[in-house]
Amino acid sequence: MSEVKKIKKGLDIKLAGKAEKVLEKADRSETYAIKPSNFPGLTPKLKVKVDAEVKAGDSLFFDKYCPEINFASPVSGKVIAVNRGERRKILEVVIQADAETQYQEFKKADPNVLSREEIKEELLKSGLWAFVRQRPYDVIAKPEDTPKAIFVSAFDTAPLAADIDFLLENEAAAFQAGLDALAKLTDGKLYLNTNPNLNQSKTFSGAKNVEIRQFTGVHPAGNVGVQIHCISPMNKGEVAWVIRPQEVVFIGRLFTKGIYDVSRKIALCGSEVKTPCYFETILGASVRNILKGKLKDDEKIRVISGNVLTGEQISEDGFLNFYDSQITVIPEGDKFEFLGWALPGLQKFSMSKTFFSWLTPNKEYRLDANLHGEHRAFVMTGEYDKVLPMDVLPQQLVKSIMIEDIDQMEQLGIYEVAPEDLALCEFVCTSKINVQDLVRKGIDLMIKEMS
Repeated sequence: MSEVKKIKKGLDIKLAGKAEKVLEKADRSETYAIKPSNFPGLTPKLKVKVDAEVKAGDSLFFDKYCPEINFASPVSGKVIAVNRGERRKILEVVIQADAETQYQEFKKADPNVLSREEIKEELLKSGLWAFVRQRPYDVIAKPEDTPKAIFVSAFDTAPLAADIDFLLENEAAAFQAGLDALAKLTDGKLYLNTNPNLNQSKTFSGAKNVEIRQFTGVHPAGNVGVQIHCISPMNKGEVAWVIRPQEVVFIGRLFTKGIYDVSRKIALCGSEVKTPCYFETILGASVRNILKGKLKDDEKIRVISGNVLTGEQISEDGFLNFYDSQITVIPEGDKFEFLGWALPGLQKFSMSKTFFSWLTPNKEYRLDANLHGEHRAFVMTGEYDKVLPMDVLPQQLVKSIMIEDIDQMEQLGIYEVAPEDLALCEFVCTSKINVQDLVRKGIDLMIKEMS
């Protein structure tokens, strides 16, 4: 076992409403949706029309520029809508689910006896390849590449993040089968990064075909980008692949059951949830039945698919995003506060000692979505450096993206970062800069230049 790497730079945002390890059942969702917007850089081409009947695992659309990458239906049923936005951009493919799921059948086999090409073929055909993402650029991995290594982060340090040990309870066999398949896809190592304080399950400690590395510390210690930076930093021309533990389980189920089974546990959390807990659902489910009867009624709320730093706001009739394992509900915060900056701020969270709340470091806060200020001049303050544990100059990198200076972006570490890695920079930014949007813009520019 390797030594424990402690991440010191960063910030834990202590929010009220962490999910208790109680698994509840919600009514089965009537509709499910796959959203192309969940996949940066994707140009989708439809394979189905409205009223088409599909099984779980049937392809709904594919990548125009990499046609072998399919995106599958999570359930069986009828395609009832293809919702489009401006310039006929596909926003959602919506399926009305059958009462009982019918599965498309795939090859059932032990990954250890399959070749790399056979494993790739099954992942591409089934739609599970979409879960394998690459660094640099934080996009779906290219099947023709061979990564220098594959990384799996077994813990999440984001605010109110789901307990991954609990998510993978009773899934040890499928998880190991998924690891066996992934190990065949690289000539390098398959890294399983754990936290000795959070990962107590034998699912991780007993994993085979992996090299286990240990990390502790404040958020973003659980971000796979930070872990890659500590283990094997990205250089120009190199490719690494990343995947999350529940997604490893999906791959394992493909080879042990021969079906596209993307049922999963998710955390329903946040200060506006009456009893935060876990639910079992299926990828892409409508959140309506999960939220039903669970929310407080005292004010306007914001429902987020994902965590408060990197998640996406959805409606109460919206759908769970492709990669998310939590739904967070917080106050909207659209109230005006007169001279709020001049008050002691005992109920306000601050990274600095601006408010007296710093006297209670373990207090949990009921934070809202209010920006608490307007956009200001973007000046150097050193705030970003305090929350980014990477050898990157974040403010200089963001400014080089703003002026679209490709050479400077390369020199300042654009290959190292994904938007989620700079989410805390956005949170602490006094200039109210949309840092994650800018990082994605810079990555898209790099992809365009390199193509």
